[in-house]
Amino acid sequence: MSWLFRLFESWINPFRGPPTNDMPRGGFAFLYYFVSQVRWPFAAMLVLGVISAFVEVAVFNFLGNIVDLLDTSNRSTFFADHAWTLLGMAFVVLVVRALVNSLMALIEEQAVVPGFFNLVRWQCHQRVMKQSLSYFQDDLAGRLSQKVMQSGMSAGDFMVNLLQVAWFIVVYAITTLVLIAELDIRLGAVVGLWLIFFAVAAWKIVPRVRDAAKSMANAYSGVTGRLVDTYTNIQSVKLFGSVVEENRGARASVEGFIAKLQRFTRLLTTIRMTMTVINGVMIVAIAGLALKIWQDGAISTGHVAFALSLILRLNILLNRLFNQLNGLFRHFGSLQDSMETIIKPILLMDKPEAPPLNISKGEVRFENIRFHYGKSDGVIDHMDLTIDPGERVGLVGPSGAGKTTLTSLLLRFYDVEAGRILIDGQDLRDVSQETLRRSIGMVTQDPSLLHRSIRENILYGRPDAGEKDLVAAARKAHALDFIEGLEDKKGRRGFDAFVGERGVKLSGGQRQRIAIARVLLKDAPILVLDEATSALDSEVEAAIQENLQGLMAGKTVIAIAHRLSTIAAMDRLIVMNNGRVVQEGSHEVLLSQENGLYAQLWHRQSGGFLKTEPALT
Repeated sequence: MSWLFRLFESWINPFRGPPTNDMPRGGFAFLYYFVSQVRWPFAAMLVLGVISAFVEVAVFNFLGNIVDLLDTSNRSTFFADHAWTLLGMAFVVLVVRALVNSLMALIEEQAVVPGFFNLVRWQCHQRVMKQSLSYFQDDLAGRLSQKVMQSGMSAGDFMVNLLQVAWFIVVYAITTLVLIAELDIRLGAVVGLWLIFFAVAAWKIVPRVRDAAKSMANAYSGVTGRLVDTYTNIQSVKLFGSVVEENRGARASVEGFIAKLQRFTRLLTTIRMTMTVINGVMIVAIAGLALKIWQDGAISTGHVAFALSLILRLNILLNRLFNQLNGLFRHFGSLQDSMETIIKPILLMDKPEAPPLNISKGEVRFENIRFHYGKSDGVIDHMDLTIDPGERVGLVGPSGAGKTTLTSLLLRFYDVEAGRILIDGQDLRDVSQETLRRSIGMVTQDPSLLHRSIRENILYGRPDAGEKDLVAAARKAHALDFIEGLEDKKGRRGFDAFVGERGVKLSGGQRQRIAIARVLLKDAPILVLDEATSALDSEVEAAIQENLQGLMAGKTVIAIAHRLSTIAAMDRLIVMNNGRVVQEGSHEVLLSQENGLYAQLWHRQSGGFLKTEPALT
């Protein structure tokens, strides 16, 4: 059987590329975007649903025929007289019915669930990964991941329910109507009236279910995001003794979700109560009418058995269909909720066929740039700065001066609102973002590590590096000693030990050394150091500075530091304040300008006084 499973499992490739670079807006267009990529499995489900409905009706027809045969046949020769008829019925039940249901199960469970569900998730994930940094800063990571995972399940369940269940029931209902109308037009009229009542009720109630489901899905993802945010920052929660406050916030989120859930379940209960009354009235009316027509001699006993069995089965299926319609629109509402987050416009896009960044020298130029984070003023205004190839530049200034914002613009985490940034004469907006960031190595003040092994975190700098280069980078970053002593709770040691979410199992200094090793391994032509050694003790910092000096050789370097002694030896110091360059020169030159901002900052630090500043911009 394994070969058969593999055959259907290979029908849909969950990692296929999307047909276009942009996903459509609108629920059904968004759904069709994915369905159109895998038409044949769903077409097969559609056909099999029709066949399955006809087989089910045929089984009830067999029941009526058997009752008539029992009523008119000789008991002693029953099987001999009707052998071929009975064998034909048995073949339909044992072979045709089993084959159709087995194929439906194989397509759903082996092709659609692992293939289509994850195709939707993968392409939505790919879309989300193209979003700018601000997209992720404006939302909760847990909420975003919930939307991506929810999209696949909602789209897949909608299609399965539509084609395997809802379609089957619709075909069954129409077939039932036709067959019963053939027995007697009066019975057909009552069944038709029943189906009309059902359609009107569905048309009135089901759209409300869709809206309630969409609202409920949004509230659910909000709860997930809140909990993930709390768990991710559990150290801060514990540090500030905020468990009670966090529980209060979590409870408020859950209460909001429960309110939306109650609105949804009230609709479902209303539907069930309404359908119970309608179906009960119709069953009694059809049964009474069938018995009256039988009494008049217009239909046989077998026809009564056939009609009543069909009607009882139709009652069950219509109840099921209403539940399926609720499920359909619930899944559709959840899909729309995911869609609204996933298809948000991508603010930072590469130009079509954007070429790779080609660095020949390493010159960086900021030409009359302005950036206000979308506000009317503030941060950086009309700034010009040129950094020569191979020059080591230190950025100095009080918090909020725009130093870190400048490096974020260099990495194109944001686009400048005016002016341009050039590397070797190439406008950053004209080259691919991926090659731009591969060409820049950066160590931040608070580096974030992936919840993976030490090895994977360091190799992030150069995935194809060998073991020898990996160990050498760790040694230069003075991280090898503590790495060799690491062991996680699963017994993984050294480079194979996991670091915990965002690297929480390591100290700040250890995380920073891993980040430095990663950049040493990357060996990019442009280097950005944003308080790169701020978490290290003086002895380790001095040792690492020696290796950083070697790393800086031949590279264009931009270093940010509040501790001015760490960058005093740079080729040139750029002093920023209120988004502008207010001074520049060597340490000695700037120090000689006694009224200048640099001299004031230096004297505060060398005099043992450090002004408390807010966080870096």
